[in-house]
Amino acid sequence: MFNLEKNKRTIMELIFFTIILIFIFIYIKPIWSFITYIIKIFMPFIIGAMIAFVLNVLLNVVENKMFKKLNEKNTKTWQRLKRPTSVITTFLIIIALLALILGLLIPQLQNTTEIFTENFDSYKQETMKLLDNIGIKEKDINKFINNFDKIKVEITNYVDNNKEEIVETTVGVASTVIGTITSFVLGIVFAIYVLLKKEDLGRQLNKIIKAYLPEKKEKRLKEIAALSNTTFGNFISGQCLEALIIGILCFIGMFILQIPYASTISVLVGFTALIPVFGAFIGTFIGAFLILMVDPTKALIFIIFIIILQQIEGNLIYPKVVGKSVGLPGIWVLVAVTIGASIGGIIGMLLSVPISSIVYSIIKTNVNTKLEEKTKKKPKKA
Repeated sequence: MFNLEKNKRTIMELIFFTIILIFIFIYIKPIWSFITYIIKIFMPFIIGAMIAFVLNVLLNVVENKMFKKLNEKNTKTWQRLKRPTSVITTFLIIIALLALILGLLIPQLQNTTEIFTENFDSYKQETMKLLDNIGIKEKDINKFINNFDKIKVEITNYVDNNKEEIVETTVGVASTVIGTITSFVLGIVFAIYVLLKKEDLGRQLNKIIKAYLPEKKEKRLKEIAALSNTTFGNFISGQCLEALIIGILCFIGMFILQIPYASTISVLVGFTALIPVFGAFIGTFIGAFLILMVDPTKALIFIIFIIILQQIEGNLIYPKVVGKSVGLPGIWVLVAVTIGASIGGIIGMLLSVPISSIVYSIIKTNVNTKLEEKTKKKPKKA
């Protein structure tokens, strides 16, 4: 028999939830605009939190491993200076790595540019011969150049006739760029503050959770937060390890194939491997350009080699290294990356693995708990 009084609260909750869904569906555009506006306001803090979360992995290594002997002494002076020193050291390590990569890359780019300038005439002649061999005659090339000149004239006329619109667009783009740079700088400042005061912020957040949530939900939320923190930390560590492996394999392959700039390009490929999706293309493009100026055949061999290496990385190394570090089976890593890339592009691909690992761990724990409860309730046979 259906008891109306007993189920009154459930019915009211269902009605309220339905009204909320209808309201969201009707006013989806203004609601989304409002959400976008709020995100834009808080973007520096979101960026800062993300930077702090990533750098916290390195900070823990610096604080607990690099300064282990000072921690053991546990003097009052060191207790005051430990965190600021560790944060400064963390940022110095990041800056040193970037300086190392740029220090290796920029001289090679300058050298390549000089080679290209010196051999421009011979490159032009070789290109003309190649085009002639595939059926493109010099007159066709000259016709294309003349058409290109006409296009330049059209562009110049358009610019002259639409100066105001172009100025407005330029100002808009400049404002966006300046806003992005400002958000990033503020994000770094916020990240430094979070890293310096992370224990205090944790205690404050813990008090808020304890004050407003029931004990059961508080415990569950803390379990999920701890799991998320561990999973994201392991993911970042796994991603760095994967980038190191890719860099080493790239160097070994280039050394065996006798491709020039092996050390520089391997460091670049390893570093750009940290960037999802586009990282591989960036490293390959810059590397191929450097090699092309020295030996076009070797540049083609390099591209083929990187394509093969990327297949090995995507199907073997990434699921094994990153998947194992976050406790997610290899098959689910591939599924997570594919779905994440289709939903959210680069960000979706980056976040899909740790988020999927958290969901997988929660479901796994819940399933095991349910099975244990069923086993305990099952009556024993006489």
